[in-house]
Amino acid sequence: MEGEDRLVSVIPVHFTNALEPNLHLHQFPLLTRPLEVPPSAAASGKRIKARLKPKVKRLEVHVPVDTRPEVWNAERSRELGAARVEDDKEKNQELPKVKQREGEEPRLSEVRMRSEQVPQAGVYVLGVLRDGRLHLHPISETHQFRPTLTYMDMYTRKTRRTRGDDSDEDDGPPPDPDEPAPAPAPKKEKKPAGDAKEVQVAVRKTAESQGLQFQGGLTQVRRDMLTMIHAEEDERWEDFEYCGGETSEANEAFESVFSTSFQELECKTDITSMLKDVPGL
Repeated sequence: MEGEDRLVSVIPVHFTNALEPNLHLHQFPLLTRPLEVPPSAAASGKRIKARLKPKVKRLEVHVPVDTRPEVWNAERSRELGAARVEDDKEKNQELPKVKQREGEEPRLSEVRMRSEQVPQAGVYVLGVLRDGRLHLHPISETHQFRPTLTYMDMYTRKTRRTRGDDSDEDDGPPPDPDEPAPAPAPKKEKKPAGDAKEVQVAVRKTAESQGLQFQGGLTQVRRDMLTMIHAEEDERWEDFEYCGGETSEANEAFESVFSTSFQELECKTDITSMLKDVPGL
């Protein structure tokens, strides 16, 4: 297009960090519908729940399932519900006790969306245009949420035990690819039994500071990974109240994004320095 570009409009920019560091970006790549309670679950008084492990920065959002018969298998939910209860006990992830009728079996009544923190490339900000002014607020953390299905491993193990098939049981961590494969142990010939002798055995511990013992053949990286997994499982969940986008609490937090100050900020960075800091230029 020939001709000089013309100025269309000037938009004042306002910046605030009133909610820092509590403004996060939550992404749900596999969610195909709004994050809300299905009508069938809402009719029975169920709500979305949330909990957090602050040290490892792990969040979970529990969304009630749609229990309509045309989209839900009640028998299957009982099988998977029992597996989830055992999986929670094994990983120290138990929820507060919920009252059940006598003889009632646990059911899979919710989908758990668990977060994974995503490193931010640069500085992320939230921008909202209101009344001809652009309001910016920095985003402290970015998290992606996906359904957690660890209870399926427990269900598979239970099914194999029922069938008597132990061939695929988990025998510990897989072999370390960084270390050479151990040589096959030579077969020993049976010796005639002799007199009993006193033997002293010394047990060597690894990662004593964490109170953990690992199987031999693990590199330091894998030991650190196992230590992190155990630390996360040992940390207790903190329950939070989940507030939907249309609640008064959400509206109050949303209003905090808009700056009420008209004080002009002084820019201390010139255009050359800014361009030099842009990766790839």
